[in-house]
Amino acid sequence: MTETRGRVFDEIGRLMTDAAGAASGVKREVETIVRAQASKILADLDLVRRDEFEIVRAMAVKAREENETLSARLDALEAKLAGATSTPQGGSGPEDTVAI
Repeated sequence: MTETRGRVFDEIGRLMTDAAGAASGVKREVETIVRAQASKILADLDLVRRDEFEIVRAMAVKAREENETLSARLDALEAKLAGATSTPQGGSGPEDTVAI
């Protein structure tokens, strides 16, 4: 009787091990299917990847910095031009104006 009980437990243990292995396989297959479907849905949504977004973001930051630099230079040139036209140095003819 003891040996029969041992066999039963061995068989139950083997069945549980097989069931755990099968469940693990099913889990992997479900994960693969879900990932494939998620990738397909994301591709259909026409979303950008993170690395592409970061590149465009860096370009925008650089363009903003250049814009601020150019704006400051333009303000300085306009101030210089305003200062040159407000203090006439001789005549009021067109040869005294500064062209940009």
